Amino acid sequence: MDQQNYINLEDKYGAHNYKPLDVVLNRGEGIWVWDVSGNRYMDCLSAYSAVNQGHCHPEIMKAMIEQAQKLTLTSRAFRNDQLGLFYKELCEITNSHKVLPMNSGAEAVETVIKAVRKWGYKVKGVPENQAEIIVCSNNFHGRTITIVGFSTDNSSREGFGPFTPGFKIIPFDDTEAFEKAVTPNTVGFLVEPIQGEAGVIIPRPGYLKTIKEICKKNDIVLILDEIQTGLGRTGKLLAEEHDGIEADLTLVGKALSGGFYPVSAVLSNTEVLGVLRPGEHGSTFGGNPLACAVARKALQVLIEENMIENAAKMGTYFLDELKKIKNPKIKEVRGKGLMIGLEFYPDAGGARNYCLKLKEKGILCKETHDNIIRFAPPLIIKKQDIDWALEQIEPIVKQ
Repeated sequence: MDQQNYINLEDKYGAHNYKPLDVVLNRGEGIWVWDVSGNRYMDCLSAYSAVNQGHCHPEIMKAMIEQAQKLTLTSRAFRNDQLGLFYKELCEITNSHKVLPMNSGAEAVETVIKAVRKWGYKVKGVPENQAEIIVCSNNFHGRTITIVGFSTDNSSREGFGPFTPGFKIIPFDDTEAFEKAVTPNTVGFLVEPIQGEAGVIIPRPGYLKTIKEICKKNDIVLILDEIQTGLGRTGKLLAEEHDGIEADLTLVGKALSGGFYPVSAVLSNTEVLGVLRPGEHGSTFGGNPLACAVARKALQVLIEENMIENAAKMGTYFLDELKKIKNPKIKEVRGKGLMIGLEFYPDAGGARNYCLKLKEKGILCKETHDNIIRFAPPLIIKKQDIDWALEQIEPIVKQ
């Protein structure tokens, strides 16, 4: 079946809630993917950073097959031999005390909202149903009803109300606005260390450190959504390390399984997750043995194969070379590690047009917020791969 037939099937039978580039992929290996016609592309999106370890990493695949042949799901009604090991290894790597496993990133966000609210009532002493969580404008934390309710993206919100109350929205990278928004009922501050969907928006150095100090002074739980920025993407295991802090709660997902399986987790100090009791929260698939075995190996290869260090080194090189491209319609090139955004001025004709042209040159990337291209290849990329990519990118982006 040719590519157009696959596209026609999607259009006929699927909900039209995505607008993908018209390339139909059927194979992936490392930083490369192939379409049904046999054309090869460099993946510069990494499934929104879910395949940091590269497509179909052989060691993760082996772990998945071995576990799938033994035991895949028990529910949390019973214990399994992978969950405790997953907890221990993830806590040791991230310097956490407790873990609560879920499946998707949005589920992890919902989990942390519940946990922090309950902590506010049981520990901080906030009056029942009065807890407030502060978030930032242009955030992206998922697409559940509660989450889109505190989004500032109209396309995410329109037609889906009424929304869950209890959230206050402030500007990103504004410590004064945060301090002014705090009340005695503030239980948490939920923020991305770098806003990915907003277009790789990087706060000034020291932002998170100041935020952490304000949170500590006011007995507020600092929650960092590292679902996209975590696990090596920015050249550190967690992006919080760039500011030398540790969040009270951290959300991880995406690359936690290397792209093989939906796995997410809430990392916490003992105090916050300690408020949850049996029956108050859970997931049939959360913490299943297949997920745990895959995640354990995904973490192991990330560390042992020096992918984080490579992301820092290759990210600096890629960013510096992109900045050398001259086009008056380029507003800014910015990034941390292998999380890079190239922003055009509004009169450049839209970033999607550039993405379509790059696809024809064998580079797959995706626009965000109309005028921004994100470049986020797997963390295993080498200098010669970046050099090849730059040869394709420069003439297109110069246009």
